[in-house]
Amino acid sequence: MVPAASSPDAQAHLSLNDGDGFLVCGLGSLGQNCVATLKSFGVPVHAINSTLPDQWEVPQLRDMIDHLEIGDCRSAQVLEQAGIRHCRAVLLVTQDERVNLEAALTARVLNPRVRLVMRSDKQNLNELMGQQLQNFVAFEPTQLAAPAFALGAFGEELVGYFTLDDHRFQVVKQRVEAGNPRYDRRQIYELDTIHRRVLCHRPADGSDWPRAASASSLFYTWLPDTLLRSQDEVVVIESDTRLRSPRLEPPPPERHGPLTRTVQVWRRLRDWPTLKQEVLGLWRTGAEQQLRRVAIICGITVVVLCLVGTLLFDLNSPADIGIFDAFLYTFITLFGGYGDVFEALETFHNPRLLQLFGVLLTVAGAAFVGVLYALLTEKLLTLRFEFMERRPPVPEKDHVVVIWLGRVGRRVLLLLQDLNQPVVGISPQALDADVLPKVPLLTGDVGAALEKAHLATAKSVVAVSDDEIQNLEVGLLAHRVNPHCRPIIRTYDQQFTDRVAQIFPFAQVLCASAISAEAFAGAAFGEQVIGLFRLYGQTVLVTQYEIEAEDSLEGLLLAEVAYGYGVVPLWHQRSPQAGKVMPSDDTLLQGGDRLVVLASIGGLRRIEQCQRAPRTWRLHIDRALTADALFEGAAEIARITGCSLGNAREFMAKLPGTLPIPLYQHQALRLARLLTRAQVKAQVIAPQSL
Repeated sequence: MVPAASSPDAQAHLSLNDGDGFLVCGLGSLGQNCVATLKSFGVPVHAINSTLPDQWEVPQLRDMIDHLEIGDCRSAQVLEQAGIRHCRAVLLVTQDERVNLEAALTARVLNPRVRLVMRSDKQNLNELMGQQLQNFVAFEPTQLAAPAFALGAFGEELVGYFTLDDHRFQVVKQRVEAGNPRYDRRQIYELDTIHRRVLCHRPADGSDWPRAASASSLFYTWLPDTLLRSQDEVVVIESDTRLRSPRLEPPPPERHGPLTRTVQVWRRLRDWPTLKQEVLGLWRTGAEQQLRRVAIICGITVVVLCLVGTLLFDLNSPADIGIFDAFLYTFITLFGGYGDVFEALETFHNPRLLQLFGVLLTVAGAAFVGVLYALLTEKLLTLRFEFMERRPPVPEKDHVVVIWLGRVGRRVLLLLQDLNQPVVGISPQALDADVLPKVPLLTGDVGAALEKAHLATAKSVVAVSDDEIQNLEVGLLAHRVNPHCRPIIRTYDQQFTDRVAQIFPFAQVLCASAISAEAFAGAAFGEQVIGLFRLYGQTVLVTQYEIEAEDSLEGLLLAEVAYGYGVVPLWHQRSPQAGKVMPSDDTLLQGGDRLVVLASIGGLRRIEQCQRAPRTWRLHIDRALTADALFEGAAEIARITGCSLGNAREFMAKLPGTLPIPLYQHQALRLARLLTRAQVKAQVIAPQSL
């Protein structure tokens, strides 16, 4: 292995052939996960960091790095020593966007052919850079990871969703219910339509048998003719369908007459414990409550002074002036009319005492007027909010609580709204009225806000602050208050993530860096990552391929791509034709085609390294029952296998026989079904039977 920082430039090139290595600049959490993901492809990986990392989040990661250079990645000398001229791609993933941009420009000057994958949340700048620079892509990790948090909070049924050329796709996990005509007692292949594909199947008893031969550990592990039974779990991807969870509209407010409201007020006054709690609630600490407390104190003081003043003036008057006149003396003195009553007080008993009390009333009145002006000023300053649409009320139940509304939190709220999921946001700081105007918001102390957010009836709680310990605390608090509530916890360290997930299985713990790293790694190989989601503990990438001349995918049937590499084709477009959703396995790829697939990082690796699984299944055909069956059978063979129609007809003329073209298991089973439908007797031969 090449030594790290002190290695000379010549040593940095020992592990790199021209254009086959990758350089990662920045070994924070995201950078380390990028290194680990790239090494799973078996490629040389060099790295640059300003200092030796204090903590390695991935075990043995230091040993995985072929060459580590300590220095400033913006320096041309440091980039040269790290082998920039021999790199295929550079991943610029430091936490400083300015550093990433400067390093990207320097790297492009040193190696005009290198692919640049940059971390940046400046969307306008990213678009402009992409237009000016070839082979450039930029991501923001928080934006990539936000859908995983949103979908985790939404529930287990909806696993993923994304949009592709105005077509909406959603990945749905379904539990088969007895008597359900859509799933129960149907074979799995029957679920596939022009708008739906089966991704995964898990039997209710947890058994893995029978299991299909597949290049992927996630896709195509089921046999197409498996009969679905009650409580089996099926994961499908659907296009152009409505989301499954309708939005729960808040009920209209009830209207009450004056008598009803009077009875309600009387009942609240009689309910002393509740009234006590409401009064104590006015004294909670918080900047927004300070003015209210002062106003309450001033109001109580004025009322007490009015009562005391009325009593004093009535008791010390030279004649019986009446309670009302005594109140008028007090009121006039309290609000600045002391000069008008000063001479009249000379005729009262104890005039000096009353005059001193009048001074006290005047001072108290001035203070009260000042507080009154302050309240009016506050109302005037916030008057513009009254003319704007009010935020909706906090949902009563089955809602998602999102805590800390930074970039991730706001993105999660928007995604959940797009899914028609009732939500409420909690932020320690007040937000402007134009920020998330359609979302119910609670501000101030998080603990107090959680009580107002109806946590006891919430569906999920998403804690996405920058402090993973704080997120864990909120997640545990939510579970204690509502054991049926699902905590979604954001973390930054994969080892910490694994420990928390193991100890607290009721929580969904997501490391944003680990999720985003697979998208960065996929983009480093030149593919366009459109989106991602999590399925059975694996990150599934929605990846687009532009088929070029002499590409490894050119000339392959989609069946060979799907079953050979273990990916799921979702979209195929041949210019200038319109794209097709859920394209047929019989589609032949040509140069200039656009293909979008679902793939795990293993699937991308197999495509990158051209590691296509071998075709080992055969089809034995006995006979055709009719003359028409000979022609229809030949047409099906030519379509499914990609051979010429002439060769297929020649084979059908010499029945019985075994088809000389090897197939994948799913491909062979499909061809057997189609031949049977065309009245041709055929059977699939497994590899061990040959």
